[in-house]
Amino acid sequence: MKSLDRIARTAGLGYLIIFITGFFANFFVLEGLVVDGDAAATFANIGNNPMQFRWGILSFLVMVMADVLLAWPLYLLLRPVNEHLSLLSAWLRLVNGAIFGVALVNLFGVLRLFSGAEYLATFETATLQARTMLLLDAFNYTWLIGLAFFGLHLLVLGYLVFRSGYFPKVLGLLLQLAALGYLTDSFAQFLLLNYADYKAVFEMIVVIPGVVGEFSFTVWLLVKGVKSLSLNQNKKGPI
Repeated sequence: MKSLDRIARTAGLGYLIIFITGFFANFFVLEGLVVDGDAAATFANIGNNPMQFRWGILSFLVMVMADVLLAWPLYLLLRPVNEHLSLLSAWLRLVNGAIFGVALVNLFGVLRLFSGAEYLATFETATLQARTMLLLDAFNYTWLIGLAFFGLHLLVLGYLVFRSGYFPKVLGLLLQLAALGYLTDSFAQFLLLNYADYKAVFEMIVVIPGVVGEFSFTVWLLVKGVKSLSLNQNKKGPI
């Protein structure tokens, strides 16, 4: 049981790293530099704050590395509940990580646009601005595809946590609510022509359940770990 407890705390540490780097890169860097619908302002912001943008990319890179590595301790942690579903959950998380890695290439492409005076002189400013927004949009939409897989991962993870017996059932329910938030927003962005009119609502659907569910799970892993039941008591067969 001590081994399982160490795995739980390792998973909690991984989640904490993801929270810190993801929050910094997304809300401090991207939200601070990118102006929706204003290519000129976005281009100027990135050009005037190149190191902030680079730190954002580095933070995203650390986040996705931690995200991929986290699949293993989560698999080990929930394998006693259901080995097949735990493996499925891990693979869904890995798929999300791979897609996000592809999305990051677009941010490196933005860096290329600001890589030197000779390169900048090759294109007109309006062209560079348009290319910047195109790459940022490609990053967002590729990430959005990954988040659909991440939502499926949380759906399975939440079920396993709920069934585990060594986590509070409410944590499993919160994770599944977070999953529904991610899936709802992802499909809404692809299907609703007037998504922009409801963007703030859908962001709350994602952010509130996501932060509450995943952060609660993170705190539990770090503070409580797994201490209450033995592996044999929690062994369950296929659903």
